[in-house]
Amino acid sequence: FSQGCGFGLGFRVILDIPEHGTLGTEGSYSWGGAASTVFWIDPVEELVAIFLTQFMPSSQYAIRSEFQIATYQAMVE
Repeated sequence: FSQGCGFGLGFRVILDIPEHGTLGTEGSYSWGGAASTVFWIDPVEELVAIFLTQFMPSSQYAIRSEFQIATYQAMVE
């Protein structure tokens, strides 16, 4: 999930959307924690998303990426 991303100031930063392989915009930054928690900030879309859960191990199910996809799919201009 880190393809097309860089790392800076403590966050993962999306640098290349096609290489990253999910919805979002370049320049979005995020951090994932234990138990499948994640947050990201998308300055282009003016979006802040926070997902708090207690699902472990976090690599067992792709709940973080599914949350991100569902969030962007739900947006209306």
